[in-house]
Amino acid sequence: MRIFDILNIQHVVLYFFPTLAFILFFAAGLGYVYIRRGTSVDRLTRIIEEYPGGIEGRNAPFPLVVTLIIAGAVIWSLLYIVLIGLFKVKI
Repeated sequence: MRIFDILNIQHVVLYFFPTLAFILFFAAGLGYVYIRRGTSVDRLTRIIEEYPGGIEGRNAPFPLVVTLIIAGAVIWSLLYIVLIGLFKVKI
C-alpha cells in the first residue's frame, strides 16, 4: 500500500493518455499515409474481391507507419545483437 493514494491515479493517467495518443496517431497513420507510387490511385479504387454482405477487397498500398515500425524493429534487433556481442553489455 502506498502512503499517498493519489500516486495510483497519477500513474494510471500517465500510462493511459500516452497510450491513447499513440493508438490515435497509429490509426491515423494506417488510414491516411502510405507510400505513393504511380499505381497507388488505381490500387485504391479498383475492386479485386467481393464478399457477401457488400464487403469489397482492394489491393491497397502498404502503410508508411507499418513500414517504419518494421524497419525500426529490424534495426533495433540488429543493433541489440551487435552491441551485446561487442561490448558484453548485460541488460
